[in-house]
Amino acid sequence: MGLLKGTLTFARYRAVGEAPQLTSGSIDENLKKFAFPDRPLSAQEKLLGWTGLENILDSSFAQAQYAIGDYLIFSLRIDRKVIPPSLFRVKTLEREKAYREEKGIRKIHRDQREAIREALRLELQEKMQPVPSFYDVCWSFSTGTVLFCSLSDKVVQDFQDFFQDSFQVALAPLSPWDSRYLDPQTAARIADAEKQDAVDVTTIGREFLTWLWFKSDEASGAVTIPGIGEAGVTFARRMVLKSGEGNFSESVICQGLHADLQEGKAALRQGKRIREARIILERDSQKWEFTFKADRFSFQSLKFPETDRDDDDRDDQGGRILERIYLVEKAVETMDRLFALFLDSRLSRDWAGELSQMTKWWNR
Repeated sequence: MGLLKGTLTFARYRAVGEAPQLTSGSIDENLKKFAFPDRPLSAQEKLLGWTGLENILDSSFAQAQYAIGDYLIFSLRIDRKVIPPSLFRVKTLEREKAYREEKGIRKIHRDQREAIREALRLELQEKMQPVPSFYDVCWSFSTGTVLFCSLSDKVVQDFQDFFQDSFQVALAPLSPWDSRYLDPQTAARIADAEKQDAVDVTTIGREFLTWLWFKSDEASGAVTIPGIGEAGVTFARRMVLKSGEGNFSESVICQGLHADLQEGKAALRQGKRIREARIILERDSQKWEFTFKADRFSFQSLKFPETDRDDDDRDDQGGRILERIYLVEKAVETMDRLFALFLDSRLSRDWAGELSQMTKWWNR
């Protein structure tokens, strides 16, 4: 429902490698070819297919208006047969007990137990009703970028694989530090910094978010973006700071008002950096609120600025969707431009001075 109404959770993707020459006709053909199939799931664990955004039952796209302006708008439907773990455990114990009694034995060997479990799993899946899930897709055909409304690793992998199968287009997460996204000069600067171990792109998003908190705090929430003007950035209620990875990682969760996040500064002093934070972003008298995830430059539970449109006006559905896409792109552009401002400072000779100021700030 995110592209139609309510909050929106999403990450961005772009085509990698040589994409085929797609036309509106081929896209229409492939959408219908890979639409959600009108058949029972049987014992399969999951079933995937495209559906209309406005009518999730319209898997034939007979009524769906999926081309709106420059965008292709549709949904990915995934039906899964999920067996509750507690149910599976109880049924397994019952089946094993019955097997022991039938065979007159006290212990079941490992291979016998696995066979019992597998047969039971297939039996339960046959009886289970599939649980459907829907994930909105917004494909800018002219720019080749795709917005997908899920951050789940499992769902994202299903989406990328199914998108490639459907349109012969491979997708990769779009990050503003990716060399394929940057101009050649900036990409070369990042590559040189990586070679010198001066920059780690796996954690540069956390550096950015930490820097952004510093800039917004020092300027009472106002950050000037060249070419745009002043943007309001407020860190509100919650942030997660992390250091290290895997078994050596440590995380701190801070909750409260911006002025009370002293725990966050204490974590910064310990070497942690901000992995995610709830942010209020203001620009041109419009206000967004969202949880920003630094590692993937993704947005969770984005609240839109208030508009004059009626969300229940179905006669202007296309116009409302286009307006919401415009507001999403404006928020994304603002965060991209803020990152570009950070990156220019991060790769400059003046970074040592900036880092010194940040250190003084979190030590206060």
